[in-house]
Amino acid sequence: MAGIQQLGDVRSGKLAGNITAFGRALRRAGVRTDAMRIALAAEAATLVGVESRLDLSAAMEAVMVSREQDRMVFRELFDAWFRDPELANKLLAQMLPSAEGKAEPSKRRPRVREALTAPRDPARPAAVAKPDKEVEFDAAMTSSDRQRLQHADFNALGASEYRLVERLARDVTLPIPSLPSRRLRAANDAGSQHARMHWPGVLHEAARTGGEILRLPKLSRREQPLPLLVLVDVSGSMERYARLLLAFLHASTRRAGRRDVFAFGTRLTDLTPAFRLADTDAMLAAAGLAIDDFAGGTRLGSSLAELRHANARRLTGRRTLVLVISDGLDTGEPALLENELLWLKRHSRRLLWLNPLLRFEGYAPLARGASVLHRHADAMLAVHNLSALEQLASSLAALMRSGR
Repeated sequence: MAGIQQLGDVRSGKLAGNITAFGRALRRAGVRTDAMRIALAAEAATLVGVESRLDLSAAMEAVMVSREQDRMVFRELFDAWFRDPELANKLLAQMLPSAEGKAEPSKRRPRVREALTAPRDPARPAAVAKPDKEVEFDAAMTSSDRQRLQHADFNALGASEYRLVERLARDVTLPIPSLPSRRLRAANDAGSQHARMHWPGVLHEAARTGGEILRLPKLSRREQPLPLLVLVDVSGSMERYARLLLAFLHASTRRAGRRDVFAFGTRLTDLTPAFRLADTDAMLAAAGLAIDDFAGGTRLGSSLAELRHANARRLTGRRTLVLVISDGLDTGEPALLENELLWLKRHSRRLLWLNPLLRFEGYAPLARGASVLHRHADAMLAVHNLSALEQLASSLAALMRSGR
């Protein structure tokens, strides 16, 4: 009976209320849980009973969690939520300042800590709140957290921190390297080091001034951004990075020239129509509707084969800059990936691998797919936090200057 008292008495209706509140906490932790799943969890609790916490946890997890990366979040939150009926009071007490000593840092995941933080009362008068205390104890966002978020791994962020960092990533600029094109334009008066004389213009100017040559018009080549091809891994291990990096690329490459974007998991999905939308939120919504293998496996080799057969014209000669955003945990055949990467290298100017696993010190691409990708990529760059995104622009410029 002790277990029943800890979980609430179902005859008085407390268990249903606890499950509803637990579902809301899961949503705050970033777990996709709706009213239907919460209702199924309440029904599952009725069927399995509350005598065994393990049975109850397994039954609720089966109906409330659909993504592998959310399972540990669910289990930690379940253990914390249903451990003590006075949990809410204890959480509020933990937010109060302590006169002596410091509390030990929580070992829970950031998403779990944020979900367990007591939500603020919107009806509370602003005059009653103490601004300095709120800044100190607000776990979602404080003024001192800005510097920390610059170096925080995207995969370790809480739900509200993730939304904040996604907005900050949209402000990071990524100038696409440019090269002189074949088309010419009139050079300024100072001219350019590589400008050439525009003799028809010289004769035209002389005819207007009675044969006197007062100015020597020159021509120089136009600077044209490199065509950009982006391949984004949307498998389960990349889920927390994919959405944020898509938002970053949409905003930072808005002024680029030609821009083709594809998502790959178990198959290839063309996101170029979504990237033509001006609003980043609208792009993310359209991309979510287009991708039907999100949070699945990774088959880069077969996806590149599909790109070669159906979209080879997206590569503009040997001028295209290719960005492959993936952790390299490919489940396909290495031989197929090797052949497709060789073809991609022959038809592009640079192949850059943007790898979030570079957040680990001493990382080595030992997985089969990662070793093949590392062998053929011109460079491997980190994209796991805001600081890495800001350094990406200078890295791209340096790589293009050192290239052919």
